[in-house]
Amino acid sequence: MVTQTPPHGVILRSNLESVRRYFRILPLLVLICLLSFNTSGHDLRELVETSKPSIVGIGTQLKTRRPPNLLMATGFVIGDGKMIATNAHVIPPIENPEFEKLVIFVGTGRHVEVRPVKIIKRDETHDLAILRQMGAPLPALKLAPPEPPLAEGSAIAFMGYPIGSVLGLYPVTHGGYLSAITPVVIPAANSNSLSAAQVRALKNPYFVYQLDATAYPGNSGSPLFDTDSGNVIGVINKVFVKSRKEKVLSDPSDITYAIPVKFLHGLMK
Repeated sequence: MVTQTPPHGVILRSNLESVRRYFRILPLLVLICLLSFNTSGHDLRELVETSKPSIVGIGTQLKTRRPPNLLMATGFVIGDGKMIATNAHVIPPIENPEFEKLVIFVGTGRHVEVRPVKIIKRDETHDLAILRQMGAPLPALKLAPPEPPLAEGSAIAFMGYPIGSVLGLYPVTHGGYLSAITPVVIPAANSNSLSAAQVRALKNPYFVYQLDATAYPGNSGSPLFDTDSGNVIGVINKVFVKSRKEKVLSDPSDITYAIPVKFLHGLMK
């Protein structure tokens, strides 16, 4: 069977018309792509800029001490703007509350305001605490829903004070991805150092986020963001140490853990 080939002129005119149609719809295709990009993801630059006013330092103030203010960890504003979320393990015991106070540090750079806080709720099992600050409300971060958990492989970011306030109060953002959802890790030198509560937790562990990202001691209490939605999905609470604690700054492991936000929802209730 022989198929007759159309005259070359017909082929050229047909191709030319296809090209014309393509260029007529090209602007529409570009617009659709731009709209899809803007609605499917959260601009990290915008997330950093809008989240900074909600990040606070957690520490103590003792006027007879030099320096009087000691920043120990990170916290972030939730709820009505007067509640602060952080880790339970970063809250130090106050031996003399008449002179030493638990405080938060608000502001940027060296323009820092010190505000006293009270412990409202504390959850040692999930290493979470909620404080209430005495000043004017601050911008609150939006928490993700308790369920479902973020999928493994999702892009994440967290913001806090990894090396304290040596140069002033400057929130630092780190990024990475959620590498696994694993049972909670309870550090212990040996089995004899485990408490009864820790032994019970090991028998029935809860699950936490393991991150492929670098955090440092001052990042404890930092909010963990889903960079796609911009919502807080967890609270940074510990770092895997490869050798000794003294090497955590010079030789970080790039493995960080965070408490899922569902436990913070539970504490807020």
